[in-house]
Amino acid sequence: MSALLIVILVVLGLLLVIVLFIWATYNALVTMRQRVREAWSGIDVQLKRRASLIPNLVETVKGYAAHERDLFENVTKARAALVSASNPAQAAQADNVLTGALKSLFAVAEAYPDLKANQNFLQLQGELSDTESKVAYSRQFYNTNVRDYNTKIETFPSVLIARQFGFAPSDYFEAEATAREDVRVSFSR
Repeated sequence: MSALLIVILVVLGLLLVIVLFIWATYNALVTMRQRVREAWSGIDVQLKRRASLIPNLVETVKGYAAHERDLFENVTKARAALVSASNPAQAAQADNVLTGALKSLFAVAEAYPDLKANQNFLQLQGELSDTESKVAYSRQFYNTNVRDYNTKIETFPSVLIARQFGFAPSDYFEAEATAREDVRVSFSR
């Protein structure tokens, strides 16, 4: 073989390796981005399930605590904001507000022993508690996928491919500091 042929084969081999690397990295990034979207969909499903339980819960509590009108309006507004959220950041913010409103709703329910014994209330409370667990798991799953995706697009050498093809980091689904605090309820006017 001539030296020119060997050089051509080496160059073609290197080009093939580079093309295969780009192809594999691009496909891995697309797969990870799709996993993030799928994980967000899981959160969305659980948040919608939660939002659909809330009107029934509010109506049940209303029958016992009709004078807590502001609380019911806050829960309803927070639920509407959650349903209309169009991206993870808006949903996280609305979820934080709704979580606070629900804490207040359950705190009011504590003041009504008949309500706490009501079978309908207990069933709704159980379903909501189950949904809360599913939301928490979905958040964790989403954030894990976001972490893996963001790490992949920011580490060398995949960062070179990610920049070329416009892969952008995803936002985490985070609770605000106020959503982590206990709710203080006062029954004095």
